[in-house]
Amino acid sequence: MFIWNEADRAQQKATLERPAVTISDELEKVVAKIIAEVELNGDEALLEYARKFDKRAQPRLLVSAEEIQASEGVISAELKQAIDQAYSNIRAFHALQVPVEKRLETQPGVMCELKYQAIEAVGLYVPGGSAPLPSSVLMQGVCAQLAGAQTIVLCTPVNGEQGIDPAILYAAKKCGITTIVESGGAGAIAAMALGTQSVPKVDKVFGPGNAFVTMAKQLLSQSLPGFAIDMPAGPSEVLVIADERTNPAYVAADLLSQAEHGPDSQVLLLSNSKQLIKEVQGELDRQLLHLSRADIAKQALENSTLILVEDIEQAFAVSAEYGPEHLILQLGEPEPYLPLVKNAGSVFVGDYTPESAGDYASGTNHVLPTYGYSRCYSSLNLLDFYRTYTQQTISKGGLQLLSKAILPLAEAEGLDAHANAVKIRLENNA
Repeated sequence: MFIWNEADRAQQKATLERPAVTISDELEKVVAKIIAEVELNGDEALLEYARKFDKRAQPRLLVSAEEIQASEGVISAELKQAIDQAYSNIRAFHALQVPVEKRLETQPGVMCELKYQAIEAVGLYVPGGSAPLPSSVLMQGVCAQLAGAQTIVLCTPVNGEQGIDPAILYAAKKCGITTIVESGGAGAIAAMALGTQSVPKVDKVFGPGNAFVTMAKQLLSQSLPGFAIDMPAGPSEVLVIADERTNPAYVAADLLSQAEHGPDSQVLLLSNSKQLIKEVQGELDRQLLHLSRADIAKQALENSTLILVEDIEQAFAVSAEYGPEHLILQLGEPEPYLPLVKNAGSVFVGDYTPESAGDYASGTNHVLPTYGYSRCYSSLNLLDFYRTYTQQTISKGGLQLLSKAILPLAEAEGLDAHANAVKIRLENNA
């Protein structure tokens, strides 16, 4: 237990520090080499990485349309229903975000418009790891589908000869995705950014990944003109604010649900109750005994802290300083505190709103800013799949009126050609 008010400022800051993200010169060199090989050898580079890293004796790249179509009959009825329900909720919530174009006559004869245009080609990355992630397909795929992207490429790694998981294929089918590539890691990101014989080139890549994926996204977005990524990424994290009436089993379960993501995940509890913190610690020990990924969760807990604060208001101040990816509020009466929420990727309110709901099926997106980026980045939403641009139309009379603002400003800035572009029109139509 860390008592916030008994620590000095340096100790408080150290308690909120994230585990170090592995970004080394060696990692950058390895990823840069992978990018160069994909650019040079295209498909063959991806096939070689599948043989080398994924242990595939006879790798392939593209999943056939027949296999995608047949996926519905391969998964269990229970899993199909779960994917259908999650898809419906996610689509309904994100459909509310469809942008509406704006049009305004700022002064007589001067019409200004704000336009939205779907990003034409997008790449979706779904990590493979130790388990398939159909939920990640839905979170990204629904947005691409609603926005109306013309080209949608989904890349995901496949280990050994087991084949791509049909749950991934069915989720992709729901989202109208027909280009599915069995490739992962930095090579897959490079393939989508550069294009290969089989992988269409995209304009923007979305999705989480390991250090190699993250480095590839960063390097390509910095070096490849016109290529963009969704957001900076770091290890998963959750922060729970709880009061004395909270069920400690609920808190422990929420902390562990995030801790099992990986050893570099971080979970924090802020509470004004010393007794609750003690009970949560006991629950953590008990629930760990029943988790299949207990070893991973234990490593994550080493990066984590249970913090005693003076009151709930102070808990929100500490949370705002940390800027969590997930913020869970297990409070008896949370509503009065909601205006205090700052710098959180996604907020889960009340005893019956676990982070798992947002991860899978409530409707909100689970692709969120981590590592403190919630201060300036937003959760993935439909607008990330659009670009905006402005349009203006000015009449002759409108330009005459507007010239009273344009000409003095252009002259004040010493930009004669700017002023002349207006004067020549006014003189020609005098």
